[in-house]
This record gives sequence, C-alpha cells and structure tokens, in this order.
Amino acid sequence: MAKLSNPLAFSRGPVTLIVSVVLIAVLVPLIVVQTGVPSAPRNARPVQGIDLDEAWLDLRRLTASYHPYNSRANDEAHDWLLGRLQQIAKENSNTTSATSTQIAHIFDDDVSNLTYSTSGRPSEPGSGTSVYFEAKNVIAYIPGKEDDPEWLSAAEIPPQHRKCLLVNAHYDSVSSGYGATDDGMGVITLIQLFKYYTMSGNTPEHGIVLLFNDGEEDFLNGANVFSQHPTSKLVSSFLNLEGAGAGGRAAMFRSTDAEITKAYANSPHPWGTSMLADGFNRGLVRSQTDYVVFNGVMGLRGLDVAFMKPRARYHTNQDDIQHTSKSSLWHMLSAALVTTKKLSSHPLETNLKAGKTPGHQGVWFDIFGTRLVVFQMHTLFAVSVTLLAAGPVILGVVMLLLYAADKMYLFSGTSRYHVIDGDDKISLGGWRGFFRFPIILLISCAAPVALAYLLFKENQFIVHSSEWAVWSMMVASFVFVSWFLSRMADYGRPSALTRAYGLGWIWTAWWVVLVAATVGEQQLHVTSGYFVLIFAAAAWLATLLSYLEMFSLQKKEVFCDQNFEEYVATTAPSSSRPGRPSEDGDQTEEQEEEETDETSGLLSRRGGSGFRNYKTRSGEDEHEGDVKDATSNGNSEQGWAKDQWNWMWILQFLAIVPVNIVIVGQMAFTLLDGLGQTGPDGSSVFLVYLSMAIFTIILFSPVVPFIHRFSWHVPTFLLLVLIGTIIYNLIAFPFSGNNRLKLFFQQTIDLDTGSNNVTILGPTVFARTAILSLPSADEENLAWTSVDGFVERRRYSFPGLDPHAANIDTQSVAGKPYSHWLELNVTKTSNNSDLVRARFSIEGRNTRACKLVFDEPIQHFKVKGQGPRDERFKSVPEGGSKEIRLWSREWDRRWEVDVRWNADMLKNGTMHGKAVCLWSDVNQRGVLPAWDEAVHYMPDWVAVTKAGDGLLEGYKHFEV
Repeated sequence: MAKLSNPLAFSRGPVTLIVSVVLIAVLVPLIVVQTGVPSAPRNARPVQGIDLDEAWLDLRRLTASYHPYNSRANDEAHDWLLGRLQQIAKENSNTTSATSTQIAHIFDDDVSNLTYSTSGRPSEPGSGTSVYFEAKNVIAYIPGKEDDPEWLSAAEIPPQHRKCLLVNAHYDSVSSGYGATDDGMGVITLIQLFKYYTMSGNTPEHGIVLLFNDGEEDFLNGANVFSQHPTSKLVSSFLNLEGAGAGGRAAMFRSTDAEITKAYANSPHPWGTSMLADGFNRGLVRSQTDYVVFNGVMGLRGLDVAFMKPRARYHTNQDDIQHTSKSSLWHMLSAALVTTKKLSSHPLETNLKAGKTPGHQGVWFDIFGTRLVVFQMHTLFAVSVTLLAAGPVILGVVMLLLYAADKMYLFSGTSRYHVIDGDDKISLGGWRGFFRFPIILLISCAAPVALAYLLFKENQFIVHSSEWAVWSMMVASFVFVSWFLSRMADYGRPSALTRAYGLGWIWTAWWVVLVAATVGEQQLHVTSGYFVLIFAAAAWLATLLSYLEMFSLQKKEVFCDQNFEEYVATTAPSSSRPGRPSEDGDQTEEQEEEETDETSGLLSRRGGSGFRNYKTRSGEDEHEGDVKDATSNGNSEQGWAKDQWNWMWILQFLAIVPVNIVIVGQMAFTLLDGLGQTGPDGSSVFLVYLSMAIFTIILFSPVVPFIHRFSWHVPTFLLLVLIGTIIYNLIAFPFSGNNRLKLFFQQTIDLDTGSNNVTILGPTVFARTAILSLPSADEENLAWTSVDGFVERRRYSFPGLDPHAANIDTQSVAGKPYSHWLELNVTKTSNNSDLVRARFSIEGRNTRACKLVFDEPIQHFKVKGQGPRDERFKSVPEGGSKEIRLWSREWDRRWEVDVRWNADMLKNGTMHGKAVCLWSDVNQRGVLPAWDEAVHYMPDWVAVTKAGDGLLEGYKHFEV
C-alpha cells in the first residue's frame, strides 16, 4: 500500500495550495473592506436620540441645490439650518425635566468679521493674499454638567480651564456641486449630535460647541472667523468632519497627538492611517481643511475625519445624495458619537500655541476596519532602535549555536574530514542559492516598474477608472517573473537553503530601510514608517525560524561519515590514493572538490562536479520528506537536508506574508484612494504608478523564497491575467460616467470693453476633445496656454456666451452693456516719496464677493467697518499682498477699502491692477449660459467643476 504524502511538506502540492489559500484569505477581506462600507443598522434609531431616517431626509433637504457662500441658496440653507436647530431645542426642552441651566445656546453669528492673510508661494515674494470676511456661521453650545454658566460672558478663559469640545462642519458647498459628502454629511452629523446631547439623560460632562461654518470652500473663511466668537474661547479640542472625496468610509486621516486619537479608536468601524497625515502635510493631496485653522492658528488639539473617495466626484454634481448612501452617513455619525462622548467626558488640555499643542505625536492604522492601533511616535522610535540593535545580535547568537552544534551549513562550502593520511575536504554545497534571491528579485522588480512607465507614456489616466486592472497587471507581472526565474534556478541548481538565504536577504534589506525610517521618525517626524518596523520584525522572525530549522539537520561530521564512501566512489578510482579504512578493511580515497557558486551555469551538466550529484541511500528517495526534486531531471538538494523539518516552512511563511499584506496592503489601497484620481488636478500620475509598482514589490517579495515550489497552474493563470490586463490598460478609454474627467471652468468678462472669454483647464488631448463638442467653440477661436505641473495640461479659452448674473438688462446700456455690474471709484489720499495711500470704493451687483488685484504688493489695508485686529492674524503677510478678497454677508455691499503701498516698488510711480467681482450661483438656467452649455454638451465622461471662487469673474482695470 502506497504511503500517503505529507500534506504539510515543502513540496509543490502543499505549497501551492497553502500559499494560495492564505493569500486569498487575506487579500479578499482586505479588498472587500477597502471597497465597501459597513451597512447601516436596520433599526433607524440605533441609539436613543439618533434617527437615521430623519438624518437622511435632512441631507436631502440641505443638498437640494448648489449652495456656495455667494448664492441665494446659501441663505436658504442658513435659515433652514438655524430653524432646524431651534426646532430640535424646543422639542427636547419639552421632554427634559426642569433644570436651572438652558439645554443649548444657539447663535446666529451676523456680527463677527476678520481680516487675515496667507503668505503665498515661497518662490514669489510678495505674492500673499489678504482676506476680509464677514461671518454667517451658526453655532450651538450645549453646556456640560461641569461647565461654569459665567464662561460665555468671561473676557478670557485660561487654557487650563478650557474643557469644551468643538465639533465642526461647513454648510456651504462649491458652486459646481451639491455637497452631499462635502460637507452635507458632516452638517447632518452635527444636527444629530445636537439632538442627542440635548435629550434628557444625554447631557455631556463638559460642554460641546457645534460649529456650522460658512465659507469654508472659498478660503477656510468660516473657521477663521469663528476665532472671533465668544464660544471659541471655551474649547480646547476639536473634531473636524469633512469630505475630501465623495463617499465610502470616513477616514480619520489627521490628528494632533496620540492621546486624542485614542478617543476615536473605539469607533464601531475605525478607518484610517497616519500615512494620510504625512501625505497631506507634504502636499501630495492638493486641498486643505479647517484642521489647519483650529490647530495651526488657534492652538487646539484635535482630529480630522473625512470622506476620501471617489475623488472624481469631489466638487462635482455627482457629490449628491444619489451617489452616496445611508451607510456612509452612519459610518461618520457613529464615529463622531463615540469620539465626542470620550472627549467631552475626558477633556484634554491645550496651551493655545499654534502648531505646538501638548501631547505626543501619534501613529495609527486600522486592521480590517474593525480595530484601530494607536501608539506614540517615541514608542515607534524606541522599538525600531531596539530591533535594529537586538535583531542582528540574536541571529548571530543562533548562528554561533548552530556552529557549536556542527550544523552551520549556511556559508559552508566544504567540510574538513579526517583520514589516515591527513584531512580532506567534502563539498557541502552550503553556498548554493546565496545570490539567487537578490538576482531574481532585481529582475522581477523591473517588470512592474517597466509597466508603470509604459502606462504613464501610453495611457497615463487609465488608473482613474480601472485601478484594479492596474493592480492585477502589476501583481501578475511580478509574481509570474519571480516564479519563472525561481523555477529555472531550482531546476538547474536546487538548494535546501533557498528559503533561509532568501529570508536573510529580506531581513538585511529591511534592516537598512529601518535605519532610514528611524532617522526619518526622529528628524522629519514621519509617522508612516510604522510599516517598515512591522515588515522588518516579520522578516526577522521568519529568518530566525529558518535558522532554527537547521537544528533538525545532521551534524556535518555525521553526514560526512555516512557519505564518505559514496563520495569516493563517485569522484575517484578506489586505487588512486590511500584513504580512510572502510568497515571491510578496504580503503577508499578522497578527492578534493571545489565548491561552485551562483555564477555557474543555471542548467549545469548533471555529471559535473559538486555535491548536487550525491544520491541518498537506496530506497530513501521514495520516502516522505525526500529532498529529491522529481522535476529537476535528477538534480537534488543537498543530501544533508533529507532530515530537515518539512513543516517548518509554514511557520516562516505565516510569520512574514499575512501581516505584511494586511499592513502594507491597507496603506497601498488607501494611498491609491487618495491619489489615484488626482492626475487631472495636476498631480504626478507617474508617482501613482510607481507607488503601485513599489507596493506590489513590497507586498509579494516575501513570497519569493517559497515560490520555486509552486506548481505551474497558478503562474500560468497569472500569465494570462498579465497579457489580458496589459492589452486592456493600453487600449481602454480612461474615463467613464462613474469616473469622470474633471475640467475646470471659469468665465471672465472685461466690464468696460465687454470682452468675454471662457477658460477650461484640463489634460491636453481630452480637454480639447471635450471643448470642441460645445456649439460655441471651434478650431478657429480656440486659444490655449500651457500650465505648469506634472501632467501636460492646457488652459483653453474661447469667446463665451453672454452672462446674465447681475440681474441687469445688458441691452439697456448702450456701448458698455456690462459697466453697471461693478461700480469702482479710486481716490489717492496721500502721496509722498515713500508711501502712497488710496481709497477704493467698490460695489458689485447681485453679489457679495469682490476682490482687488494689484500688480505689485501692498503693505497695508483696512476695510471700513472691520473689527478689532487679532494679533494671531496678520492682515498682510511679510513681503506684502497682491490680492485683497472681500466677502460680505449682505448682498450688493459697497466696500470702502483704504490701501497703502511703497512708492519705490512701482514702475513709473503708478500702481496698476483691477477690481473684480464674482458670481457663483447657477441654480437657475440662463444665468450663466456658458456654464449651462458646458454641462449640457460635454461628453458623459466629463465633469465640469469650478476653477476659482467665482464661476464668472467681471473686472475693471485701474491705475493710481
């Protein structure tokens, strides 16, 4: 009866089956979690005080139209929001037992205003931007059980006495989107939190301030002006709810410190990684949130939670309720509820130092969206240093123990064997396979990197709509090439040390990477290096297990003794030289054999020298655990490996592969979610493809030491996948109705001359094709200029259709039909050799947003009616501003702006510039016919979005 084979042996069947099952068991849940959203509970009221059906109806009402700050719909959203909070407060007051404190204070901030600035581009001194903004924020303060009723009237509260939590979302949308996730879901979450905490029995321990800010989309205006409201001095920490994508899960992607991150960790489905924070901090994602105001200006500690994908719907008309879900709403709401409970019951102190708040920098990542791992940066640094120091030492000790046990076959080419007339050498083949892993890995790495470059050159936006086809191509190329090379090497020169050497190379390489990551942690405060530590630790453990496996081998002395006579018989005639006496009194002689290395031919002659010719004793090649490879044409692994623990490979595989895929895979997929569709915005597409290639290598390189035992079935399937995905990725159209190309629209008009142009910005070929589908655009009138960036983009311009945004009949004004849209008066108030002062009077019709643009930087300005100066905000940055943006809460506002500049900076003593007013309301067709035309006639694979604060900008030139 035939003996059953070992189901755990390191042979083709078990290895193919076990490795495939483990990879599928890890990758499938990871992909499912990455692409899906946990279902909302069937019960619409999962928590007392929370009503999902009601929340969904509120979201539908809020997102019924575009509602940017500069629109009438924004006023409607403001009034609805204020009324909704008052209604909830009234309902909950009727159900709450009488107390001495009011359950909530609701503020309609129609008083606060702020003047502030940003410094502009470092490469262009004097390119700063100044802003004057009038608030339309709605604020709800829910007093806590421990709050002092006198706090609201206090002039100032010391940092150590601030205990309240700020929860923020903005209720304005962009002019080109409905704002369902940016930031409608954040607003609805705040409404539900207001309902929950004002209900009887849910009063927080410490107060909660809910900020519904307006004007975030235009310059983070609402958050900045909140600093002037009395409730701003109550808070020490914040939770900012945002939308940087348009659905999916809400990721916790930025945090000031580890302590506050732990408040989010108990969410039902935590989601996020500190790698996202590194990406935002280093400008890989070209957008910002109110987080930078609350922490970077006001000195609060807090969290940023936002929807991250799909980026193609961000700021478009697909950011609507039809393209999101109640499950996404519940994901944000449930996380916010848990986080606010924790932070309101255990408040964190702050020092109000901008960007230098207390607490330790945190590192975090989720595991399958079920648990968030959080620890401090110095813990990461300490463990990294420990592994760097102790890892090599422990492996060195194990190697010494192997040497002492006479089982150190690594790096052992020969072994001295004592015979009558002196010592001789017997080949062990211990160097065989030493260079195999780096050579195979280097060639295998070239495949996905080359494909990344190929896609970038031939179809650079295919990742925009077909990310999984690109991932499949990358993975198939790397795995197939590495399998093919490994099988060829194993066929020609099989080695029992392939795994040990391969894992050792991986550990050595990642030890070096860990050194660099540790320096980055200490010097650059890079938190995403946690995966390097985890990978290096896994590689170290797998390497340690491969060394421990060698204790199962024969001693070298025993092996040499058992195989000496066979060695003599196969290498030299028995009468050629004297040797060691055999048991029957005959003598054998010994022939010294030179050890070969990896530079020898891959398919060397079977009869050549080397221990690969040794055969085991008769009958042993039929037994379980036999090291002979039946597909190697008679070539076998080293004879001393026949007693090797055949099951040990499973522990090595499980030590390094699954944890690597879980941690690195989550980072890879999350990175692609954030960057994969940013190419049309001007970000580097090659960086996306290169990142995918690198992550593919990192994910699957630990499989290479085991892959030579794969059967041909899986690699052949991957070869077919590779061929199919290469063809698809090269010829498929990169955009679709669900993954549209964003083109950036703006219309400009010279109000004096009537010159009217539409500009559309986008990738060269695709933008041109889309624009030529418009009736008003043709080849003859289409002009363009190149735009700097990683992607070849052009700003196309052509004559625009006449706008009707100012509610003035343009036909009634002869000669200059648009001149009354903006009234401008400039008066020079002083003129000396050093400084020039002038007063600008500017009024736009049917708008509340205008700006002054100067050819040279100005040093000071003041708007009539502006509030007291806040020393935390500079009205003009160092080097000066070239632009003053003016935002009013009232329509048809006349601004009086006093401006001062240095006379010696002007050419010919004259300041040139223009006054500009903005129009952004396109809820009614016919207001901006050029916009209507673009939305109607553009192909369905195109999304039209705003290029600036105004969809229409009308201007008049001035000189002083």
